Amino acid sequence: MKRILITGNMGYVGPGVVRRLRQAFPGAELIGYDLGFFAHCLTGADCLPEIRLDRQVFGDLRHLPQDLLTGVEVVVNLAAISNDPMSHAFEEVTLAVNHRAGIELARQAKAAGVRSFVFASSCSMYGAGADAPRTESAVLNPLTAYARSKVLSEQDLAPLADEHFRVTCLRFATACGWSERLRLDLVVNDFVAGAVATGRINILSDGTPWRPLIHVQDMARAIEWAVERPAANGGAFLAVNVGADSWNYQVHELAAAVAAGVPGTEVTLNHEAPPDKRSYRVDFSLFRRLAPFHQPQRSLTDTIAELRDQLLDMGFHDAEFRASQLMRLRVLTALREAGRLNDQLEWQRSPVAVVRPLITADPELVA
Repeated sequence: MKRILITGNMGYVGPGVVRRLRQAFPGAELIGYDLGFFAHCLTGADCLPEIRLDRQVFGDLRHLPQDLLTGVEVVVNLAAISNDPMSHAFEEVTLAVNHRAGIELARQAKAAGVRSFVFASSCSMYGAGADAPRTESAVLNPLTAYARSKVLSEQDLAPLADEHFRVTCLRFATACGWSERLRLDLVVNDFVAGAVATGRINILSDGTPWRPLIHVQDMARAIEWAVERPAANGGAFLAVNVGADSWNYQVHELAAAVAAGVPGTEVTLNHEAPPDKRSYRVDFSLFRRLAPFHQPQRSLTDTIAELRDQLLDMGFHDAEFRASQLMRLRVLTALREAGRLNDQLEWQRSPVAVVRPLITADPELVA
């Protein structure tokens, strides 16, 4: 039986990844490992997403239990301080978790006999580059601690790869779309939430920056591919842009698409704003060649409609949603203010625990 460890599984991307891997590898033993910062941030879930796992372990990537990797064949590392605002507020923690702890996980995984290591990297490492779509060989220009942590991680993962330890770094475009742990601190999700709750989209820039995008379900599709990617298909170490060329958009185009999907929405631009340096287009041709059967399937139009309909079904009408638990930095801030997390984002007096599902779910209900 294949044993797969998924770190950081209780965030925005994790539920879709777990669902996809359960469908793709029904006989596999799936183990989740997560600190649980956002475990309570459920949106529209009819059951706990982790019921699809065989085991959920709560713990800190910086303090990985020695026996967790026993018998594991594949590691999918999603664990990270996951966006620019959080990495700005917790820069040292970001580097400690995203880079140093992630590399130590890879070293321990290799020593334990893991054969496939999948790392959730990011196209944000290209930073400022609006002149031409960035290929994997382009100069990297990380502008934030989050982006730097991805660059450093890839650099330190490369020498670990060999014929027995395959490393796949998936440089994902900016995530969007519905999840059972929805985030609204992402550009498309933010725009749809604003349109639904207030009828307005207020763009803080002049709308010209470029963003490549990918639906979270298509991220899971790419991870499924990476789990079993043979070394002959890309090499023992591979860093590849993951997304679709058609999903390179300027911010004002995204706002217009959301306004079309939520009729009556007013869009405003800030023409006086200083230029946003985070602007880049990305070339996804290598991913098309290497993974022809795992290409993104979702469109921007249906992603907007999905977000709109799910938010409406939730009765979402919070005009102050940027101060809610749907914003990841706000969750961390609230936990710190309550004394539950210290300055290093470590739980106070929370021992590691293991939770096993109490029932065997009907496969049709968790498909």
